[in-house]
Amino acid sequence: MRQLTVIIITLFSIQFSAAQIHEFGLYLGGSNFIGDVGATDYIAPKNLTIGGIYKWNRSPRHSYRISLLFSELEGIDKNSDDPSRQIRGLEFNSQIIELSAGMEFTFLDFNLHKGGFVSTPYLYTGVTVTKHDNFFLANSGQLEPEGTESFAYGIPMVVGYKAAIAQHFVLAFEIGARYTFSDEIDGSVPDAEELQSRSFGNLNNNDWYTFTGVTLTYTFGKNPCYCAF
Repeated sequence: MRQLTVIIITLFSIQFSAAQIHEFGLYLGGSNFIGDVGATDYIAPKNLTIGGIYKWNRSPRHSYRISLLFSELEGIDKNSDDPSRQIRGLEFNSQIIELSAGMEFTFLDFNLHKGGFVSTPYLYTGVTVTKHDNFFLANSGQLEPEGTESFAYGIPMVVGYKAAIAQHFVLAFEIGARYTFSDEIDGSVPDAEELQSRSFGNLNNNDWYTFTGVTLTYTFGKNPCYCAF
């Protein structure tokens, strides 16, 4: 929560230094993991995801965006449809913090200064960095914590729909998959070099996770000039 407090203070300070339209608010939803442990359902939100989000609407068709999200990822083989995973019976649970930054593209003009009801589908992508715990496969045949943490970098692929529900509020619903450049989140590849022999699963596929949720943002800032775009 300390990191979330810092980003809230920072983003509010931007209001007084720029003359564009800004959005700042909350994200609330659920997460699910896709990897070598647990179920492989692509959209199955189970664990609470909460955090803050900020957007700088650079034009009616694109915005710069940053978010800080807190969640929990878990994989439970017994919840999988794969009989071999059900027999194996591995499971893990890891609290994560994700920082994401990138650009949001709207299919329609989203000009909050026109007044009235405006809405549009949108896409978002950029980069993510996720802090997670490390695990390894112990001699007992179960996953055990390594006692260390790592950062997994990735690419968010988000589709959503947003609408201005009041003069200063925007409500959005989105589904976003994160492809990571790591295979360590579920413990199938240990972080410590001396534990690499305990790797298992498909080593050619990296880990994914998905966030499904809603955002409620408050808009502020001076009326921008979009004429250059």
